[in-house]
Amino acid sequence: MAVDSSNAARQSPGVSETNDLTPTEMRVWRAFPRGESVDLRAAENEDPALGNTWGTERTVRASVLRTLLLKVPQEEGEIAALRITGARITGVLDLKYATIDAAIRLNHCHFDGVPDLYGARLRQLNLSKSVLPGLTSAALRVEGVLHMTDCRMQGPVRLGGAQISGALFMERAQFTAPDDSEPVLQLNQAAIGGDLWAPEMRAHGQVRLTGASVAGRINVQDAEFDRPDGIALDAQNLNVGAHVRARCVRAQGRIELRGSRISGRLDLLHARLSHPGDTALRASSCVIGELWLRGGDRIEGALNLRRSQIEILTLEPEMLPDQVHLSNLTYTVLTPHEPAERRLPMLERDEERYEPYGYEQLTAAYRHVGDDDAARLVQLAKQRRRRTTLTWYGRLWGYVQDVTVGYGFRPLRAAVWLLSLMTIGSIAYGLDHPRPVKADEAPDFNPVFYTLDLLLPVINFGQEPAFAPDGWYQWLSYTLIITGWILATTIVAGVSRTVSRQ
Repeated sequence: MAVDSSNAARQSPGVSETNDLTPTEMRVWRAFPRGESVDLRAAENEDPALGNTWGTERTVRASVLRTLLLKVPQEEGEIAALRITGARITGVLDLKYATIDAAIRLNHCHFDGVPDLYGARLRQLNLSKSVLPGLTSAALRVEGVLHMTDCRMQGPVRLGGAQISGALFMERAQFTAPDDSEPVLQLNQAAIGGDLWAPEMRAHGQVRLTGASVAGRINVQDAEFDRPDGIALDAQNLNVGAHVRARCVRAQGRIELRGSRISGRLDLLHARLSHPGDTALRASSCVIGELWLRGGDRIEGALNLRRSQIEILTLEPEMLPDQVHLSNLTYTVLTPHEPAERRLPMLERDEERYEPYGYEQLTAAYRHVGDDDAARLVQLAKQRRRRTTLTWYGRLWGYVQDVTVGYGFRPLRAAVWLLSLMTIGSIAYGLDHPRPVKADEAPDFNPVFYTLDLLLPVINFGQEPAFAPDGWYQWLSYTLIITGWILATTIVAGVSRTVSRQ
């Protein structure tokens, strides 16, 4: 009989705990020890946002749920769990610093007060399809999975420093707040042992992920981040063990990824990034396996990839904004393969001082795929950009090298110049032979070799010292000599530059 009394005591709440429970709360109380579900919905697909119109038959006090979770023992042979669907929860669910062994599932519920889970330790928490005025859960620890799928959060969600052993699900969740005094979603310094799954999420205010660590993937495909006057997604020093899937994401405001490490791919295909007059995407000082920026609208605002290390950079020229910062950006492969003329504008849009490193990186990318012609064009563009930083006489000499031999990257141009000048000189001296210096010792005059003697300073055919032109022919010879020296010097400089790069 004593055993039976004990079992009865465990199965039924004491008088002191239940003398003021409503029939609905009694139903929840009795279902908890056995882990049974209590569905209070009057109709399928009822909108929990209309919770303030529900009667007492669908209302449960938060204090009752707290007592259940903290004091009611489990029934022998059963696994206790709090499973409620379609309830209006009044008051504040205060589980601060509590350790709860039972799983908690509160779906399709409407919360009047902001639940306080600060420092709590939970086995599992499921708030899917519920409406909450916010959530205070910094330093929360969840041994399993945290579900906020289809939630509507109407105030700040504070999950900073949370530790979630499993995954965090926030598909189609909506985050808003009465003002922008703090982020609508805070996951700074959070540690997630699985995936962060939030496709089609909507955030009207800042989302903060600074210093967070996600062992698996992050999926924010088709998500919206809306904070036009500031940072929409602050994910500085984010650490991701796999991919970040952000296809078709729409961001009004800056996406801040400075100092982040993404082992896999940062997928921004078809993304729409907008922060006019400021930086739209800042991924500086990052280490990323692959970065995909392709197929989306042109970025409105600056793109900053300074000092980052990216193994494969997929960058479509059409997405590039007017201002691009690429100084000390390192990448191995640049796709899709585009002509150099389409890639060079991204280097010219960097408004900082002349940085040769960007040109060297683009050159290396073309050489990596065997496109030496494009690599030479990039090097030519580098010399032209450098020329703008020189003194007037340096710029003048640069123009001479550019016009004559294209800084050594267009050697055929020198041959054309030499051939043209040789033709002019041969015709001119063929029509009027210069007089010999010593008639009895002079060789037979040859206008072609005489012109070559003037043009080529390192070759002597014996024609130039044996004849002395006069009048305008003498000025022509001076011109050919000077031009020959300039061509020879520029050719040597260009060849030396090419050899030193090899």
